[in-house]
Amino acid sequence: MVAFGLFVASCSGTKYIPEGAKLYTGSTVEMKSDSKIPNEDALQTQLTSVITPKPNSSILGMRPKLYFWHMGEGKTKGLGHWLANKYGEKPVLLTQVDTQRVQDLMANRLNNNGYFKPVVHSKVKEKGQLASVDYTAYVGKPYLIKEIHFPEREDMLDAAIRATAPGTLLKVGDPYNLQTFINERTRIDAALKNNGYYYFSPDYILFQVDSTLDNQANVYLKVKDTTPPNASKPYVLNRVSLNTDFNLADTTDRKPPIIYRGYRYYPDEDVFKAKSIVNTVFLYPDSVYRRRRSDQTLSRLMSLGTFKYVDITYRPTRNVPDSAGYGHLNSLVRMTQVAKKSLRAEVQMNTSNIFTGPAFVLQYRNRSALRGAEQLLINANASFETGQGALSGVTSTQFGVDAQLLVPRLITPPFNIRLVNSDFQPRTFFNAGYKRVIRTKYFQQDVFNLGYGYTWKTKITNEQQLQPIDLQYNRLSNTQDVFQRLLEERPFLEQSFRQQFILGSSYLYTYNQQVLEKRRNQFYFSGGINLSGNLASLIQSATGASKTDLPGGQRAYTLFNQPYSQYTQVNLEFRNYYRVASSATSGNKLATRLLIGVGMPYGNSNVLPYLKQYGIGGPNSVRAFNARGVGPGTYRTTAEEASGFYDQVGDIKLEANVEYRQDLFPYVKGAVFVDAGNVWLVNADPSRPTYDSNGNLDGQNGQFQFNSFLKQMAVGAGVGLRVDVQFFVIRLDAAYPLRYPYSNVDIKLDPNDPNIDPNDPDSAFRYRRQEPGFKAARLNIAIGYPF
Repeated sequence: MVAFGLFVASCSGTKYIPEGAKLYTGSTVEMKSDSKIPNEDALQTQLTSVITPKPNSSILGMRPKLYFWHMGEGKTKGLGHWLANKYGEKPVLLTQVDTQRVQDLMANRLNNNGYFKPVVHSKVKEKGQLASVDYTAYVGKPYLIKEIHFPEREDMLDAAIRATAPGTLLKVGDPYNLQTFINERTRIDAALKNNGYYYFSPDYILFQVDSTLDNQANVYLKVKDTTPPNASKPYVLNRVSLNTDFNLADTTDRKPPIIYRGYRYYPDEDVFKAKSIVNTVFLYPDSVYRRRRSDQTLSRLMSLGTFKYVDITYRPTRNVPDSAGYGHLNSLVRMTQVAKKSLRAEVQMNTSNIFTGPAFVLQYRNRSALRGAEQLLINANASFETGQGALSGVTSTQFGVDAQLLVPRLITPPFNIRLVNSDFQPRTFFNAGYKRVIRTKYFQQDVFNLGYGYTWKTKITNEQQLQPIDLQYNRLSNTQDVFQRLLEERPFLEQSFRQQFILGSSYLYTYNQQVLEKRRNQFYFSGGINLSGNLASLIQSATGASKTDLPGGQRAYTLFNQPYSQYTQVNLEFRNYYRVASSATSGNKLATRLLIGVGMPYGNSNVLPYLKQYGIGGPNSVRAFNARGVGPGTYRTTAEEASGFYDQVGDIKLEANVEYRQDLFPYVKGAVFVDAGNVWLVNADPSRPTYDSNGNLDGQNGQFQFNSFLKQMAVGAGVGLRVDVQFFVIRLDAAYPLRYPYSNVDIKLDPNDPNIDPNDPDSAFRYRRQEPGFKAARLNIAIGYPF
């Protein structure tokens, strides 16, 4: 018992308290009043926040950090010194508590919230070597605002302040609150800054509060008599100069400026045409100074991606007459360029559950290709990957080139749309590309694409993309016998791979709160719609064009003797990131994601093109399964398919993920996660039979059914490590399948099936499904977070 008592004393921390001293264990706060206290919880939180010092941390009454501190006490090196610095805490004693200071701070907070003349008492409670302090605040009724009076003088400044009155944060009947008055000064200052008062400051506003009334207060807003003359008048921009090649080494202007639309433009138009820069500037000569336009100009210029730094300076003019009480400012916008051209090469290692191999990417960038801050990006890429597992011996070679031109304005003839209320530069983009995929033993595919569209933002959290033209042409060639037989057996697969045009248009909306880093809960939404072939089909149908017979008995409209896809596809993604700890720097988060994708083929198509179909599984999806290794529905691959080409894709996708991320060590995070999902077909595929829990054919053939889709979800769970060094993340996940979408029951083979020859074991083996049985955890190595 004596030993146990010493152990408890050691862990509780009392063993290390100097003789005659008391260990401070914390404080309580209680508010008392004869009437109801509005917002009592929030007010009590404010009072608690001023209590100092903070007591030593404890767990169930134990204080192990005091023990670690004691291990290093008086030591300058060694294990004890390291443990004390890393995990120890010095004892917080009662003598360190200044109760009078805390009482004064509490009274101050109460005054700030309209509780004038409060009384705050403190009481020390001692128990052995431990001590705590109880604070009690006695308050009356809070003072309420009775009247609000804005300045009444007739000068320009007072009139400008009175003009802001409709937007005031001070409301009659609201409790007096100091923070509201501070916010009101800031609001008025922002309004004045946007109306020419460049030199004004919130400190020049004075609130006089008459609290002699019975729990009521009259508020008088005034301008301080010490306000300097330059802050009492609005300013007009006299001269606006733009320097697109500013650097600290040379602050002089060697050439006379170009005068363009009233702007003084330096140094010349060799890199940027004056028109392209002026179109992103919202400071106009001979206009009233507005801080909103100044901030907008900074944001627009930086979003061009062609400048490293941008700043704006203002100076009062000399020898310019002060007309109508206005002052005058000269403005200088200084821009420091980044290198106009750059070339970047990357060597990558692509790893997945299907293919693994190196990739090479070469990117050329010109940040002012047409002297209008247009960005030209040309990417060349190549990869060589070898099949893993069931695809051992199969290689996938891919190479291609694509180009994109980003124009920093909306090209919408005959209209000139500038989005003047946005802080972000809208863009028009043009892209074109070519890609060839060579899969040994199977096929060669060529993909050509051409596109044109717009991207723009109205807020920092909102982004939209409209692409009226998104054309693709897919050409399949060099099909090998094994793949050709598969296409003949699978009409749906043949249709998704066939040579065809995709005459697409798309719209995408993104709402992202992750840019608001201080938010504890961050929400992300992305929603888009893709259309293909509808206009062409409508025109051909209206003009009486005839359809062409295609392999498999299908009839479809064609373009240049080639069929084109016709479908509508909707993609929705919802994410939520909740930071468990209140600290903005904490990486402890609960991340969730829901993906919904629906593609509806019709008219010319019975199934989506292969490149537009959905797959489930892999490092960024349901991690316990192979990439594209689940579905559609309850379909299970045959033994032959398992050692050959993967075509487990569908027209409909549903996926959900939950992941908890925890900081472990500097730059290292841990995670636990659960993933679920599957894909389905819109139209049943007879070549992909599916079975019920008894091993009998269920007739769904991979088709989506509302009454059964939740039962067909593949589910996996696992743990992972992330090495996060800010500019890149290496991720290692181990996932185990918890639930297969298909049954574990052996499939009953029909002996009368004409495809099965009892004398040919291979034909029977071909239709026998593989039993899942026990599966080891699947290891995923990837770059970046899964979502």
